[in-house]
Amino acid sequence: MKKILLLCAAGMSTSMVVKKMKESAEKKDLDVHIEAHAVDTISEYLSEYDLFLLGPQIRFKQGELQKLAAPVGKRVEVINMLDYGMMKGEKILDDALALFE
Repeated sequence: MKKILLLCAAGMSTSMVVKKMKESAEKKDLDVHIEAHAVDTISEYLSEYDLFLLGPQIRFKQGELQKLAAPVGKRVEVINMLDYGMMKGEKILDDALALFE
């Protein structure tokens, strides 16, 4: 099972993206676990999740967060702004899964 955590400032729009991603995963019968949490909580989840995706509004934090994630072999990537804004859950999920390859 792949575990993906979306990180954002407040969580409202990211929660909607998570819902769309989960719907896509169910349709494709994929074994993934996806959640969203506030960016400040990343340290609590470093060992639990495989990939961290940032909402585009906090992309400026990528370098800082990658420094936290790198020692445990994890990646921090930014969700494409257009896909995020249009709530393209399937596209965001496909892009995230491609990062595992």
